[in-house]
Amino acid sequence: MTTPPHPFASVPPPAPLRVVVADDNPVVRAGLTALLTGHEDITVVAEAADGREACEAARAHRPDVVLLDVRMPGVDGISALPYLVRIASVVMLTYSGESEIVREALRRGAGGYLVHGEFTADQLAAAIRDIGEGRPHFTPTAAGALLSQLRQDPRPTGTLPEGLGAARATNAPSNGLDLPHIPPSPTSAENLSQLQPGVARSSSGWTGGRPVAPDRSRYRLSAREAEIMDLIASGMTNQQIAATCFISEKTVKNHINRIFAKLHSTSRSEAAAKWLGTAPGSGRGVG
Repeated sequence: MTTPPHPFASVPPPAPLRVVVADDNPVVRAGLTALLTGHEDITVVAEAADGREACEAARAHRPDVVLLDVRMPGVDGISALPYLVRIASVVMLTYSGESEIVREALRRGAGGYLVHGEFTADQLAAAIRDIGEGRPHFTPTAAGALLSQLRQDPRPTGTLPEGLGAARATNAPSNGLDLPHIPPSPTSAENLSQLQPGVARSSSGWTGGRPVAPDRSRYRLSAREAEIMDLIASGMTNQQIAATCFISEKTVKNHINRIFAKLHSTSRSEAAAKWLGTAPGSGRGVG
């Protein structure tokens, strides 16, 4: 007796999710691409260094998901969002966890918000799958920032912003992507300042179009050590730093030992406080 064929035997597997990675840091872009390459159901089809390149890549490759940084030179992620969401689902993937930026990103169409240092490679892949299927995804800092912002909303219960709650006839927006209308500002902070007053001058120290940063030259860190110290300050573990920088965890530990010696620190939190200028007695200068 011949066994009947399985009804789903000839059904091909679903096509991999097509992803564009947009971040101005080439090391971060390469690291993200390497992390995602190990997942058969995800394919990175293009990389972009700013919002304009992300829009051009999205138009050319028609991805399912765009991983988008917030602060990038030229056209920042927030400015590019309204154009990108016409083509693909977008998830912010950034070091910026300020509540104003989280809320504005969601208002402009982002399907999720991930903060570096708060996810593993597998969790990142899961987030991309969620976003690709229309399910929102947030890491703890982004979720907390959004919740905090909602709790601080001064509008009394039961009221809505002007224009909401009343049906109005409007013309449907064009589906075209008019890139020349994206404002090519010299710095991302200047673009962000147009969103609302609290974004460009926030508690994180952003002011005058550039982030305020301490004078780090006195620490005499090498370029690689400075890069790793930035990742430490962002909250990354040794394993995540190793994956991002394409080095072994042992090499990461060796770098950290030298960094701690130069910063006269005995812990990650102490070193991060000095590096970010938040330690007592740390002077700040315009970066």
